Formats: sequence, C-alpha cells, structure tokens
Amino acid sequence: MPPLDAATVMTRSVATVSPDDTIGRVAQLLTERSISAVPVVGPEGLLVGMISEGDLMRPFGQEHAMRREWWLNLVAEGTALADDFLDYLRLDRHSVRDLMNPNVITASESATLPQIADLLSKHRIKRVPILRDGKLVGIVSRADIIRALAQADAAAIQSP
Repeated sequence: MPPLDAATVMTRSVATVSPDDTIGRVAQLLTERSISAVPVVGPEGLLVGMISEGDLMRPFGQEHAMRREWWLNLVAEGTALADDFLDYLRLDRHSVRDLMNPNVITASESATLPQIADLLSKHRIKRVPILRDGKLVGIVSRADIIRALAQADAAAIQSP
C-alpha cells in the first residue's frame, strides 16, 4: 500500500469566510457545520488566515474587558460617559480581519500523513489547510488522519 498523502485524506469541500465577514457569520457557520475553525480566503482565492472559536471568544474575555474599562476611564477623565456610547463600545463590532490568525501553518497535497501529523503536533494545531499555488484546495484535520489510519488498519487486517 503506497503512503497516504494529504490529497488522499483531505476534506475537499471546505467552508471558508472572507476577511470582511462579520463575527456573527463565522459563529453561525461554525455552529451549522459543527466545526471549530474556518479558513479565511481573500478575493483572489488565496488563504489569508484562519479563525477559530478561541479567536471569537477573545474580545469577550475578562482580560479584554479590564483593558477596555481602563481605556474608558482614561478617555472619560473622571466624567461619566453617555450610556449610548458605552452600549456601543460593549457591542462586538469586529470583522474576521480583526480576529483571524494570519500566520497559518499549511502543507501541500503531496505532504505525507506523518509530515502532517508532525506539523499538528509541533505547532499544537488541530488542522492544516492544504494549498496549491497559494490557493486552498482542502484541509486535513486530526480526525482525517485518525480515520485514514483506521481504514488502513482495517484494510491490512482483511488482506491475506
């Protein structure tokens, strides 16, 4: 049996978002597809980043809220700010571009499963976008690798 590569095991129908999409659109897509991250693709079809559930949660965390409160106190200089202005600032108005990770670990279609597994382990990531000429053609997740290993093992058991 020839070594398995990214082209053999990758998911080809990959959900994507654009850098200008809203965070609400990303949250809806992640929920509908039961996935935890999505590639960000620019107008030319080039991969420009990834955005995950963790990225979406960052603006709502306690650390971010404390920094925002410090900043508001500095701006207000001891005076009360209008409630409408405070409500506006509390709403998340980020776009994908604001929260995505632009430093994405990628692989080519010819990358072997051990090479991809090494990337996942070394960089502590859960998925690797697969590129051809800078354009997204698929994605390999940890689940894809486990599935391929299980299928290869089952095939080995069945053959004499």
